[in-house]
Amino acid sequence: MDSTYLAEWKEPDRLDMQMLGFWIYLMSDLVIFAILFATFIVLGQNYAGGPGPKQLFDLPYLFGETMLLLTSSVAYGFGMVAMQKEKRRAVLTGLVVAFLLGAGFVVMEIHEFHGLIMAGHGPANSGFLSSFFALVGTHGTHVSFGLLWMAVMMIQVMTKGFTAGVRSRLMRLSLFWHFLDIVWVGVFTVVYLWQLL
Repeated sequence: MDSTYLAEWKEPDRLDMQMLGFWIYLMSDLVIFAILFATFIVLGQNYAGGPGPKQLFDLPYLFGETMLLLTSSVAYGFGMVAMQKEKRRAVLTGLVVAFLLGAGFVVMEIHEFHGLIMAGHGPANSGFLSSFFALVGTHGTHVSFGLLWMAVMMIQVMTKGFTAGVRSRLMRLSLFWHFLDIVWVGVFTVVYLWQLL
């Protein structure tokens, strides 16, 4: 059998398997977040005599944080549209904008955590704060790893162009990034809005 034909046959097969594996990973992540949400719902009213959400959370600040992450996904989406047209410059622009907005989200989250801990409201103070830091911190860690992945993809787009492997990895990062958006909408609704309104 012709070696070129074999290479073309094996590459899509390998990429399909990687995509399947990534979907399995996302489902396992979904289970982790479901457990963290359930924990917060159970412990979210346990303030142990300390302050509650109305004393600790600043809704306009959190709304700004949310907008950064959501617009980051929009920028990434424009990058993916540009990838279909093989416009490298537009893809890189989309990735850079998405990265900067995502980094802004992480910085705001770290600032929020730092402010709470410095004010004496760390995760050890109550069930509410333990479950809050566990859920929001896990999401923030995922976003941080997503940013690292995005930086690697920028380098790969610059050095390798749009090979089948690079396209597949960009697609998987897109799934991951939008998945984190959906989780954050849940966090914003359950952890912040539900507690504040």
